[in-house]
Amino acid sequence: MTEDRPDNEDSAGKPRLWVVSELYYPEETSTGYYLTRIAEGLTEKFDVKAISGQPNYSARGTKAARRETRHDVEIFRVRSTTLDKNVIVFRLVNMISLGISVFLEGLRRFRGGDRVLVVTTPPTMPFVVAVSAMLRGAVYYLLIHDNYPEILVAAGKTEASSAFARIMGRMNRWLYKSTAKIIVVGRDMSELIRRKTVGLDIPITYIPNWAELESVEPRARSQNNLLRELNLTEKFVMLYAGNMGPPNDIESIIGAAEELSSNERFHFVFIGSGMKKPVLVQEVERRDLKNVTVLDPRPRKDQMDFLNACDISLVSLVDKMWGVSMPSRTYNILAAGKPIIAMTQTGSELARVVEEESVGWVVPPNEPRLLAQAILNASNRNGELWEMGLRARNAALSKYSVTTAITAYRSVID
Repeated sequence: MTEDRPDNEDSAGKPRLWVVSELYYPEETSTGYYLTRIAEGLTEKFDVKAISGQPNYSARGTKAARRETRHDVEIFRVRSTTLDKNVIVFRLVNMISLGISVFLEGLRRFRGGDRVLVVTTPPTMPFVVAVSAMLRGAVYYLLIHDNYPEILVAAGKTEASSAFARIMGRMNRWLYKSTAKIIVVGRDMSELIRRKTVGLDIPITYIPNWAELESVEPRARSQNNLLRELNLTEKFVMLYAGNMGPPNDIESIIGAAEELSSNERFHFVFIGSGMKKPVLVQEVERRDLKNVTVLDPRPRKDQMDFLNACDISLVSLVDKMWGVSMPSRTYNILAAGKPIIAMTQTGSELARVVEEESVGWVVPPNEPRLLAQAILNASNRNGELWEMGLRARNAALSKYSVTTAITAYRSVID
């Protein structure tokens, strides 16, 4: 005679955990990468299942199986549109179609007592998951990668005093009130969420994202294929690698490149995509910036090469991004042992990491001349740059590993 077990446990008696994200394996864009690793890292404690859409970022065009098991995680991929995300109307269509499909899949799959971990990308996702979880008697944990509506305010898409922002603020209060716990990826984000949840008494935990230490490490300039390919081995190179969206201060980097254009020693390399990339390309052509190279995104497997193809890495956020987001690419830059010039507000998580670890400089957003001056300053400190690189790598090893992060997630989700 077999003993009955709860409907929300597997045959080994492990409770069921659902990880819900727009992006999941084989999607390697940051959210997809991180949520995949979190799900797979929690399989020892939970019976982990994932709900996601089809790839629509770096792996767009790939048709993944509707249902499969990978590394002990059963994956359910719902149907939705995968139109070009860089076109606002298409992005909204994708968001709506994905939201409907995820809501229905949650109603079908969730059971009483299940745990559900949902990420705040796209912004509609946590709301549809919260409703479906509560209707089925499951509890949900909210993982905040981006704060809304603040990121829209910073990007100039709405005003903080607008009716839309006020309505979204009230909706967030409902979302926060009903969650089991909130997980944030920045200490400034934790401070912002505490302000937004005053009176709700919701546990808030800071768990930073991590560096891919298994695939990124420092490499000498003499071994760098990209620098040779671009004929930049004798230049002082600044690298911007990552998304070029509205939250990123691409304009200041263009301005700094123009400020330094008369000095043949300096060169800027951009690798990535996003809504601001066409503007970047147009400005480089309009200003006739011979000291700028713009490249298409490169696969995650090539990070070792392109992250090491510089003397300084640039990470940028526009103004009003304090508490809103933390660029995850920062951790792999640390892993590659590269100094950082960060365009960000004082007290942001990005600024704290750079300053606490003594791995670079912090420059306010929208200050291209200050950025150019910081680059000039850095270029005259070769010995210090080497020491910053050592500290960067040590910080990645000691504080920002996947093992540290997954251990934290295991303790938070109970």
